[in-house]
Amino acid sequence: MLFTSYSFIGFIAVVFLLYYLLPRKCQWPFLLAASYTFYFIASPSYLLFIGATTVSTYMTGRRLDALKETQDAYIKANKGSLSREEKKAYKASMKARQWKWLLGCLLFNLGILAVLKYTNFVIANFNGLLRMFGSGGQISFVDLVLPMGISFYTFQTMGYIIDVYRGTCRAEKNLFRLALFVSFFPQLVQGPISRYSDLAKSLYERHDFDTRTVAYGLYRILWGYFKKAVIADRILTAVNAIIQNPDTYQGGFVFVGMMFYAFELYADFTGGIDITIGIAETMGITVAENFRRPYLSKNIKEYWNRWHITMGTWFTDYIFYPISVCKPMLNVSKASRAKFGDFIGKRVPVYLSSFAVWFTTGIWHGASWNFIVWGLMNFVVIMISQECEPLYKKFHNRFHVKDKRWYGVFEILRTILLMSSLRMFDCYRDVPLTFRMFGNMFTHFRLSELHTEAFLELGLTGADYALLSVCLLLLFAVSLIEEKKGSVRDLIFAAPEIVRYAVFYVLVLSVIIFGAYGIGFDQSQFIYNQF
Repeated sequence: MLFTSYSFIGFIAVVFLLYYLLPRKCQWPFLLAASYTFYFIASPSYLLFIGATTVSTYMTGRRLDALKETQDAYIKANKGSLSREEKKAYKASMKARQWKWLLGCLLFNLGILAVLKYTNFVIANFNGLLRMFGSGGQISFVDLVLPMGISFYTFQTMGYIIDVYRGTCRAEKNLFRLALFVSFFPQLVQGPISRYSDLAKSLYERHDFDTRTVAYGLYRILWGYFKKAVIADRILTAVNAIIQNPDTYQGGFVFVGMMFYAFELYADFTGGIDITIGIAETMGITVAENFRRPYLSKNIKEYWNRWHITMGTWFTDYIFYPISVCKPMLNVSKASRAKFGDFIGKRVPVYLSSFAVWFTTGIWHGASWNFIVWGLMNFVVIMISQECEPLYKKFHNRFHVKDKRWYGVFEILRTILLMSSLRMFDCYRDVPLTFRMFGNMFTHFRLSELHTEAFLELGLTGADYALLSVCLLLLFAVSLIEEKKGSVRDLIFAAPEIVRYAVFYVLVLSVIIFGAYGIGFDQSQFIYNQF
């Protein structure tokens, strides 16, 4: 069921009603049943994979906790007879046993993800190598099912089991409670990637019906549908017209397509997250925020602190830091300092860890080279930016423009253009074509081509462009207000009741009247649903 389908809306309505009609102690078990029903409707075979991940993670978590309890009991019972060295050796041996269990769990669940998502990618590249060396033999592709949301729930369970191993959270003793954490249906399609210690605080609690809480969530849901149906799905028509016809739309239209895609992606992804968070809010459940006005960022590092926040923090906590401080990396850093000096030596752990993060980020987004190159290009830009910081500092010390409003606007526009350029790998889905079209944007740019008739040939009418202009201005205005004054919803709820009702009905009518449903517009899934 797509979030934008009538069946999903009906499903949500039934879940909402039963959630509050059932006894409070039955709320979380009911959500588990609803989540598995949602997954079953998508495909019964999906249950096998999410079930295997859930059970393996549960068993490993319980085993890790059991080993920790055994260790604590042994040390307590032999406190007087164990020397410091013996205690240290015993703890090390128990940690090694925990590590083996953790590694087995990670390999098992990552193995499921890798086989289902990347087998054909590996085969395609191996076939390419065979052709390169003149071999006529080719390996046939494998017809594998890719379960919905597998990248999200795999990473979520990995984060949970690593936290249990680190001792930052206790293992869940109830298999069914853990199953709900893994499968909670609103966030299953496109995240956020929740931490157990955060989501569990409200996921299993008993919630009474509260008009304000429900209304607060409904506003968030409507805002998400507005961004998805009115903006993203409408502008998608023009994006597809440009991207799917690179020989026709060149020069200035490459830039137009690049910027249109930036708006579409933002409205689509944040709209889906708004719906996810809003659904959870109507049931009293708190899901982590995933965006914080990323298009107001002044540099690429800030952008990634504001965009897909839960993914960024996941990669930082579970890949960057473990790699950068592990013993082999410290040895590499020490050797680099000895051979190349401190300037290089202290950068090696950062470079290698960052490379691992961005390579993984790229391939997590999709099993194709365009996503890998996109990730590595982000790595290159961030590393260059970090190395240029002393130059930036000298520039600002001399010209004193850092606090000027016009310079802040320049930084924001620069970041948007830079990130949109990198997203061209996502648009064209072909690495050589992306580089060719990026160059074409400059070498074949003719302003005269960007006339009214040409824009109308992209599948949108003048009324569509006018509506999109108004909507994008509204998005920008909301972002500015929230950046300066906080949540717009809080401001709406602080206003007189007539204002709250007016905003609510305007959103409802806007989605119904202006949503992209008619001839020429296809109901489209959310972009991140593919991951």
